[in-house]
Amino acid sequence: MKFRNTLIALVLFQALGVTAQLPVETPEQKAERLQWWTDARLGMFIHWGLYASPARHEWVKKYERISDEEYQKYFDLFNPDLYDPHKWARMAKKAGMKYAVITTKHHEGFCLFDTKYTDYSATNTAYGKDLIKEWVQAFRDEGLGVGFYYSLIDWHHPDYTIDSRHPQSAETDEEYEMLNEGRDMDKYRKYLKDQVRELLTNYGKVDILWLDYSFPGEHGKGRNDWDSENLLQMVRELQPGIIVNDRLDLRNVEGGWDFTTPEQYKVTRWPHRNSVRIPWETCQTFSGSWGYYRDETTWKGNKQLLVLLIESVSKGGNLLLNVGPTARGTFDSRAQERLEGMGEWMQYNSPSIYNCTQAPDEFIRPDNCLLTYNPETRRLYVHLLDYPLKRFYLKGFAGKIKYAQFLHDRSEIHFGSPRKTVTYNEKQESEDIILMLPVVKPDIEIPVIELILHD
Repeated sequence: MKFRNTLIALVLFQALGVTAQLPVETPEQKAERLQWWTDARLGMFIHWGLYASPARHEWVKKYERISDEEYQKYFDLFNPDLYDPHKWARMAKKAGMKYAVITTKHHEGFCLFDTKYTDYSATNTAYGKDLIKEWVQAFRDEGLGVGFYYSLIDWHHPDYTIDSRHPQSAETDEEYEMLNEGRDMDKYRKYLKDQVRELLTNYGKVDILWLDYSFPGEHGKGRNDWDSENLLQMVRELQPGIIVNDRLDLRNVEGGWDFTTPEQYKVTRWPHRNSVRIPWETCQTFSGSWGYYRDETTWKGNKQLLVLLIESVSKGGNLLLNVGPTARGTFDSRAQERLEGMGEWMQYNSPSIYNCTQAPDEFIRPDNCLLTYNPETRRLYVHLLDYPLKRFYLKGFAGKIKYAQFLHDRSEIHFGSPRKTVTYNEKQESEDIILMLPVVKPDIEIPVIELILHD
């Protein structure tokens, strides 16, 4: 009833040209709405579009300042004949991912979904079908959460005003004024809302909406350009339980976002706002590009990717790991290899990821390790990034551990008080414990010790 009343208010506000009031919820209500996502910890990002054909970065149109006429050949030739979203979904699930987010439209303006508002969509290519409809069904069949990325930016739409991110970006105010003559952002704002309405109406329940992105400032775009508050109000009405990212330029508006999105870097600590920890998810690529980039070679190794995941969870966050499919609709062999490597590790060690978060402050992180913690089971997980030499010291853990075991095979690890050495003192001996590890490292990329704590 609250959302229905808000919808009536929204219609009145928009008719009067007034910004609607976003729904307000308590921190507890928000935490409950985000709980499935917080527990999941690992998702798949998919960047796919016409840029898979040039295969040299999803921003190729901007970087090479390609005109609409030159870029048209990629639309004319687009025909992903090997596209099988069920294979994608199975690979995601096997890798341990619990949800996925796909680019329904990226900055280039090409739509992977069936839309009434432009001919620049997959249904009008040689492929001739709605790629998103197939994708949604496939990922739901595997029990994965479904998320839509939608670009606020659009380099193809004739009414989208040219800005600093546009392929036709200019040098001076006068040049921008000339380039934007006849363009009408009011028309584009309506187009944006109409398409988001289609996405949130035609595909059933949508778990996540990833809107990308705002860049306020000179020759930039922010909340007023997107009419962000009214757009988000519509989103909340159409899908009340949906989770929305923070790129609408509404970070200082109550109810204007659900989680923050550090991109391509690792946070130094759990992100805060007004001294309060906030939900967060880092989006990362296997390599230096989001879209398929045939000749890009700076791919992260399996251990780097696992550390990225573990470290994110150890600071209370999620990892959204990106795949850029080819123009034929397949995953690059390098991406498949990384997904398989992640899946092998997750098969045995996922309890240290799912439903886990940052360890309580009372537990001191050992050197070359990362800690995660499951508050429901009261189990602490020690991830050994560098395998220690037999005796493994845990400072300040005395009296806190009931049982210790390797997670991958649940084999017991003996522990006790450290023996006296010339560098140890009685105070340390009373506070610390020592785990007796096998000399040979287990055949696991990153071994995990599971500590069952005293109640």
